[in-house]
Amino acid sequence: MSVPTNLKYTESHEWVRPEVDGTVTIGVTHHAQELLGDMVFVELPQVGRTLAQREECAVAESVKAAADVYSPISGEVTEVNADLEAEPEKINEDAFSAWLFKLKPTNPDELDKLLDAASYEEVLANEAH
Repeated sequence: MSVPTNLKYTESHEWVRPEVDGTVTIGVTHHAQELLGDMVFVELPQVGRTLAQREECAVAESVKAAADVYSPISGEVTEVNADLEAEPEKINEDAFSAWLFKLKPTNPDELDKLLDAASYEEVLANEAH
């Protein structure tokens, strides 16, 4: 699967999509869901919670393992994708559509330090070796 070029990425396999209203939408990448396998449970952060960059804030659990999800940037959680609590398999169906939560950034400059698609593809290539 190709890596969408309109998103930013982390080395821990989260994706970030800046929105026109200044918020960001966050999910896990296709690669992350592939590694985990069939999703059975997702624990999302509470709306209103303030997160620091790289703070553990959610859990994606599959039949194989549970993986922590880290906040790519600092900010306040403004919304969570409650549909995933009932249907975590949506992450397997389309990881780039099945967002986990939205943040209002407290330090928008952190976005500039995230990986672009080409840099994230390099991370994936290095992991394969």
